Amino acid sequence: MIKEVELKLLPSEAKDEEKIKARAIQKLRISADKVNAIRVIRRSIDARGSRPFFTLKVVLYIDEVPAVEPSILASFQAVGKNKRILIVGAGPAGYFAALQLIEQGFKPIIFDRGKDVQERRKDLRAIQQFGEVNPHSNYCFGEGGAGTYSDGKLYTRSHKRGNIEKVLRLLVEHGASSEILMDAHPHIGSNKLPKIVAKIRETILNHGGEIHFDSWVTDLLIRNGQMVGVQVNGKEEYQGEAVVLATGHSARDIYQLLHDKKIKIEAKPYALGVRIEHPQMLIDQIQYNQSPREEDLPASSYRLACQIEGRGVFSFCMCPGGLVVPAATAPGEVVVNGMSLSRRDSAYANSGTVVAVEMEDLQPFAHLGVFSGLAFQQSVEQKMFNIAGDGSQKAPAQRLTDFVQGKLSTSLPDTSYIPGLAPGPLHELLPEAIYQRLRQGVKRFGQIMKGYFTEEANVIGVESRTSSPIRVPRNPDTLMHDEVKGFFPCGEGAGYAGGILSAAMDGQNVAKAVVKYVN
Repeated sequence: MIKEVELKLLPSEAKDEEKIKARAIQKLRISADKVNAIRVIRRSIDARGSRPFFTLKVVLYIDEVPAVEPSILASFQAVGKNKRILIVGAGPAGYFAALQLIEQGFKPIIFDRGKDVQERRKDLRAIQQFGEVNPHSNYCFGEGGAGTYSDGKLYTRSHKRGNIEKVLRLLVEHGASSEILMDAHPHIGSNKLPKIVAKIRETILNHGGEIHFDSWVTDLLIRNGQMVGVQVNGKEEYQGEAVVLATGHSARDIYQLLHDKKIKIEAKPYALGVRIEHPQMLIDQIQYNQSPREEDLPASSYRLACQIEGRGVFSFCMCPGGLVVPAATAPGEVVVNGMSLSRRDSAYANSGTVVAVEMEDLQPFAHLGVFSGLAFQQSVEQKMFNIAGDGSQKAPAQRLTDFVQGKLSTSLPDTSYIPGLAPGPLHELLPEAIYQRLRQGVKRFGQIMKGYFTEEANVIGVESRTSSPIRVPRNPDTLMHDEVKGFFPCGEGAGYAGGILSAAMDGQNVAKAVVKYVN
């Protein structure tokens, strides 16, 4: 017999297996010797009361033994001599598409303009310490994509996208903690993700797939309305049964290539704003009524949203105990993002705080048609550059209170952002419609979260890579581009995902569609 029970435990009790078992047995009023095993299948924090506690959903196996789930990877066979599918991009969409293809007996050949995770670290160090941006290897481009260095949050609100459990299990089989299978808001951490990504690479290679780094796709090979291959680095050509485009949201040159090839692309909604950084102890005080927080409690987080003058203003990619990092993909621009390590033990909490971009914002770029949103995004990023006057990746910033008042800060709080901050007039650098809604939005957030609106917080510009401003349309039934056979847009860059989990699931779904098409 299998029984489920829900428990409420103090933070100090929530990871104590004996305590969990005892409380579950007590609640069900059964004999302890009848319980052969227990398993926590869901864990979340409830901080609404005077003291936070954990809510656990626990399964007890009474007079029976739990079945052992077979390894997904154990079913993989060698595919080195099988039909070839080309994948552009080695992020979560590309890698999980490759795993799915191997599982179904096809050979994936992956091309990434960046470097593997080990070599990529050198270019990240160059951005952080010297302000040098490699346009092919940075926080967005390279093995694992942008997700490798943005905390590893594994959360999606859309449970209809695909098989969430399968993605999580594959991550565990490649080295992630099994706790991601139970946590309501699981994360891995940017210090652990590179090793997991490297193990996924090994799986692909060991089963006969190919991965080519420093391989920038410069042309798409189309014959008789069918995509048959790609050109790499302006010279080498590779052919396959189909092409999966999984390039991520910042591969602007790919959109231009598609446009030049007369392959239909279209503008899509996105959001733009700033990254706001608070002391983590302040957020803990607000959320937990504790400062410092209990040892067994994780760094607290928040999610905020409101409507200002007909548009949404909302927090995005919140990183408790995290770091602000430079996410520019070209020289002459400043872009910021957030990440956390697995322990989330930084002294800072940061979150993107953004406003929906509407057509009225794009009027100065309307003559660029489908590229108007991208040009708007790029123009703001370029305004943020060189505020310090030294050509570095220092980011313009204001105290939160000064930002709302529209005045330059004479000093700034400490920050996690390694390149450093420079006092800058974000109220002038941001488009007026974006700034006015942000300033009203953060005041509203201060009413929702008492203590949020403080001069201790930094407002840092610019958070602009929330999602792609361009979509590569595809048929909802075949997941293939309507105008080009054998061409499968996939993941964030194509406009069909918004994070590691949704991108990975889209990769799996596209791989299945590719198999159906080829067969």
